[in-house]
This record gives sequence, structure tokens and C-alpha cells, in this order.
Amino acid sequence: LGGQPRTNQSPQELAERCGLMMVNEAARCVDEGIIRSPRDGYIGAIFGIGFAPVLGGPFRYMDRIGAAQLTTRLQEHAKRFGQRFEPCERLLQRAQGNEKFYSE
Repeated sequence: LGGQPRTNQSPQELAERCGLMMVNEAARCVDEGIIRSPRDGYIGAIFGIGFAPVLGGPFRYMDRIGAAQLTTRLQEHAKRFGQRFEPCERLLQRAQGNEKFYSE
């Protein structure tokens, strides 16, 4: 609308920040019993917030990227942007055990 951006971050970097927070919160929702399963998270994300169905929902996305890679990126963001990017316990456990949310 004619304003100047307040950041020197690229649109890709901003999208990654939003995406990382979303998948971290999705994993936290399973930890806290807010959702019962990755499948519930899939349905909620697709129909609730418009998550791209082709990505398979936040949990398939996390499985595809890998918990280790996600926790690394979240920890890097936590150093730059604060503790709101700290990976939740569920992601840390999955990264250590090289586990996925869905068993194939």
C-alpha cells in the first residue's frame, strides 16, 4: 500500500519463520493433548487455516523435512529471534530417535 518494508529479510525467510512456528506448534498440540493424532492435525490445518493439502499437512511436512533438520532450523531461529522458536519436546525427541510422526 505504498509503505516501505521494515525488514531486510526476503519473502522466503519470512515464510520459513511462519512455517517453522506453525509446525512446532502443531507438534506441541500433540504433546499437550490438544489434538489426538497427526491425522487430526492434518484435517485441522487443511480445513482450518488452509495448509496446502499437497504437502500432506504439518506432520507429513515435518516427516518429509525431518525432525533433526527442523530442530536445527528452530534452534538457529531461537538464537536470532528469541525463545518462541525453541523446538518443542516432541520434535526434540523425534530428532534424537530419528522418528517420524507417521509410520509408513
